Amino acid sequence: MSNLYSNKYGPFIIGLAIFLGVAVGVVILALLAASITFRRAETASIFNNKKVEITGIEPKSSIFGLNYPREYETWLKTAQMDFKTKHLGNTPSDPLAERPEMVILWAGYAFSRDYKAPRGHYYTIDDMRETLRVGAPGVEEQKDLQPATCWSCKSPDVPRMIEKLGAAEFYKSPWSSQGAQIVNPIGCADCHNPTDMSLTITRPALKEVYERMGKDITKATNQEMRSLVCAQCHVEYYFKGDGKYLTFPWDKGYTMENMEEYYDEAGYADWTHALSKTPMLKAQHPDYELFLLGPHGENGLSCADCHMPYISEGGVKFSDHHLVSPLKYVSTSCAVCHRVEEQDLIKFVNGRQDQVVQARNRLEPELAKAHLLTKAAMDGGATDEQLAEIRKLIRQAQWRWDFGVASHGAPFHAPVETQRILSHGLDRALLAQLKLKDVFRELNLPEFVMPDISSKEKAQALIGLNMPVLTAQKEKFLDTVVPQWLSEAKADGRI
Repeated sequence: MSNLYSNKYGPFIIGLAIFLGVAVGVVILALLAASITFRRAETASIFNNKKVEITGIEPKSSIFGLNYPREYETWLKTAQMDFKTKHLGNTPSDPLAERPEMVILWAGYAFSRDYKAPRGHYYTIDDMRETLRVGAPGVEEQKDLQPATCWSCKSPDVPRMIEKLGAAEFYKSPWSSQGAQIVNPIGCADCHNPTDMSLTITRPALKEVYERMGKDITKATNQEMRSLVCAQCHVEYYFKGDGKYLTFPWDKGYTMENMEEYYDEAGYADWTHALSKTPMLKAQHPDYELFLLGPHGENGLSCADCHMPYISEGGVKFSDHHLVSPLKYVSTSCAVCHRVEEQDLIKFVNGRQDQVVQARNRLEPELAKAHLLTKAAMDGGATDEQLAEIRKLIRQAQWRWDFGVASHGAPFHAPVETQRILSHGLDRALLAQLKLKDVFRELNLPEFVMPDISSKEKAQALIGLNMPVLTAQKEKFLDTVVPQWLSEAKADGRI
């Protein structure tokens, strides 16, 4: 009986199942198509119903916000200072106070005065004005410490002024001469063409290095552009020649050694160390370069994939412009690819960062000691000839330290490469110390006693900085000069 029933109704049941399966599939596809059509329609509506037409370089992001309120609202979140990871975040911190050896490492360079952890893009102009590294021009007859090149990565007003003056004229002008012009923080116009909001390169230095490398940046894919707009600023660079022309040292490649070779061949030094008299290199923030050498960069991801994850609101999918550590939004950043528990992901990231921090903490005191030992040897009569090889090792050691430390997120972007770089730095710092011991024996110098640099204040006093005076001058600058800049900018409609 059962066989008869099966034979009689079997084909019908199979046919019905196929029909229902196809029907469900059609419904799902219809819903998906409707969703896509709806999203496209709403996106098209945004572009077709813009409230303002923006042409040229519009540095005020609030104007873009009239047309693209969702993106603008997330960009405003870069003003938040409420997130702290194990090792950084977006909260204010003072690394010089936390690791005073850095004051010794930068003796004779403006970073020994002041070095704060970076805040969000919202604060780029405030942080530039407030840092002691630019001095207090205009106060008590002080001159500029820095050229206008220092503004280059801080504002969409920069491409506006470069268009007006030309890159060379802008770069070589004094920093304070642009104070009333560079007034809007990093925003929409730094990365977007206002006519269609496509990604665009607004800084000459990136275009120029691509040309020297024989590459056409206009042929970059959209995915590549999602990193290249960041690489306009988050890179290693230097101020070339008397004109302080902003230059990326990628001619030989993206690695730490490639750039060191470039600088050595050019005979370049950022400054001469105040204690050891070593011609030094200062790494800026080689974020893009190290990202390329890490697992995410090697697998074709972009900066925006993790730092600007897609979010949905209504029928619109758009990039989050909060631009913060991906650990703040693990579900929309990391978890898109990594199907593991959030806490496990965070634990993994912290573990990678811990290993790099351990290497960093091992290197910094040895490097500071090498500088101080060299100063003691000089005081004891050591000649430049005796110290030549030692200074070369110190230069190499500190370049490796700075390359790994100055890069935002290096312990995550490229943990293996960063540990390699820092370990090579430690090797050279210890070799320098060994050679210095030989010099001490040759000159019959007494045993070196390490000075007390246990606090930022003690280290700054040791290298001869009068911090109360510098701080008072900066406060006067902020109270008198900056308000004049703002008044002029408001009168001219720039803010």
